[in-house]
Amino acid sequence: MENSNKHIIITGASKGIGKAIANGFAAEGATLYICARNEIDMYTAIAQIQTNCPNSIVLGKVVDMAIKAEVLAFAAWVNAQCTPDIIVNNAGQFLPGSVYNEADGLLEKLIETNLYSAYYLTRALLPKMMEQKKGYIFNICSIASLQAYSNGGSYSISKFALMGFSKNLREELKPYNIKVAAVYPGAVLTNSWGNYDNSTHRIMEATDVATMILAATKLSAAAVIEDIVLRPQQGDL
Repeated sequence: MENSNKHIIITGASKGIGKAIANGFAAEGATLYICARNEIDMYTAIAQIQTNCPNSIVLGKVVDMAIKAEVLAFAAWVNAQCTPDIIVNNAGQFLPGSVYNEADGLLEKLIETNLYSAYYLTRALLPKMMEQKKGYIFNICSIASLQAYSNGGSYSISKFALMGFSKNLREELKPYNIKVAAVYPGAVLTNSWGNYDNSTHRIMEATDVATMILAATKLSAAAVIEDIVLRPQQGDL
């Protein structure tokens, strides 16, 4: 398989979209370097992925991606073991609120988690990727990066910023043949939806996002998917 010899870095990979992406690459026999904030969740995910995909190698580290020092330690750990082929900046957090009444400090918290995490990790991993002049970076943005909505507040602001980061990075890395894609999922059935009844398929599956990312990695060197927009077929919620 095309990703069988590749080294894949995925943040926030213990559940939801991140775990689905990890499962997708593991199924192709890739070597994964993942992180999550919760140690139990992370090692449970690693055990499940390794059981389902015995031909893959899955290594993990407990990291709070909102803390710069931990992000840089994670990057150093990865760099000591491999040259990354693919980075998936998936770690993020959603907290609702409006600009005029959300809690003080919420903007800083969400910028740290949703933007700085990707910025600092990517900067630390890029030198080795630029040296080999190939690679792919996927930034998991959101429909909230494209369209403001009620009660989006600082979350939407942080995701707009992640979109801007993706666009700038894409231009800067063209001379190094490193591709950059921004991924904009709408509503996806993850733990944050609780016991939501999705029997009518109103919300997308996390595997839908993973499928599109895996597909993007299979294009020729001359082609790049710059933006991946996925919405529920019946429209946004």
